[in-house]
Amino acid sequence: MNYQQMAVPPRSAHLWRYTPWPRIHPTKPEELPHADAIDFSFDSFAAESFQRSEKSADIARVFLEESGGSSHRLVIDGKGETVHIHARASGHIAVGHLDLIVKGEATVLLHLSGEAGWCGVHITGQVKANSHLGFGFINELDPNTKMLRCEDWGIERDASLESATLSVGGFNCKSDLRANLNGTGASIRQSVTAHGQGARHDDHHIEIHHLHGHTYSDLVSNAACSGSSHFVATGLLAIAEGADKSDAGQVFRNLLLSEKARAEAIPELEVLADDVSAAHGAASAPIDPSQLHYLMSRGLSPEESESMIVNGFLIDAFSNLKNGELTEQMRTRLTVHLECELKR
Repeated sequence: MNYQQMAVPPRSAHLWRYTPWPRIHPTKPEELPHADAIDFSFDSFAAESFQRSEKSADIARVFLEESGGSSHRLVIDGKGETVHIHARASGHIAVGHLDLIVKGEATVLLHLSGEAGWCGVHITGQVKANSHLGFGFINELDPNTKMLRCEDWGIERDASLESATLSVGGFNCKSDLRANLNGTGASIRQSVTAHGQGARHDDHHIEIHHLHGHTYSDLVSNAACSGSSHFVATGLLAIAEGADKSDAGQVFRNLLLSEKARAEAIPELEVLADDVSAAHGAASAPIDPSQLHYLMSRGLSPEESESMIVNGFLIDAFSNLKNGELTEQMRTRLTVHLECELKR
């Protein structure tokens, strides 16, 4: 089924409750506009164009596939190196597809920037058996850009994916991130860090599917919201029938920095196996006044005190990662962002 034959998903659908499809569409829901290409540049790696063969049933993925844009495939046979990919979105509507095939061990950092009115990015990846990938996604788009992001990951036997998101750009962002643990011993550690300012709206939907036993997942999401910003995180941990000895956990934490800021945290578990470990948690709260008082009593201004607390809170989202290079790169970008905001 092509895009214009698909029905607009209702807001009763869990995925589209907080950011309905008409709100994230670049024009009108019935239209399929032609998109310019996101410009990808790869450090010391040669990427090839590719054409996706499988057809999705999800409206967002079908829309991104049929609207055009750029398509690149990167095959990495890694020995521990770090790969930086810079993606720049320009023009009215820009779309890009990136497919990663990873063998061995590598860290990949995707830096997304640009002043496009609307940006759509679809990332697909296969982490091959006994391979290990650290993947960082850094959203530093223009504050006026609307963004749709989809990710689809397959993690094979005894392979691991560590995925980190830093979301500080764009004004209306929708992310739909999905991962399948496709073999015994597969694991994923995932962290999401978001900073909401002004009227920024940032919606993350995350699904992790344990399709085999003896698999592991850990999801941590931390968001700090100021102004009238709104952050949404919905997480589904699904453990299939027969996937015994799976270990899955997710936690969402939100820091509310103003009276008008809002945050939604909706963790979900779908467990069809008997012998598993599964846990979830969520919390939203303002800054503890005693923490502000402690820092101000040592000579910091109220602004500096709040910035230090926010910095520590957001950095903590990366604490579940084991990849040192990925953690350091993400923390550095976050610190640079917060320092720039403090100077404004």
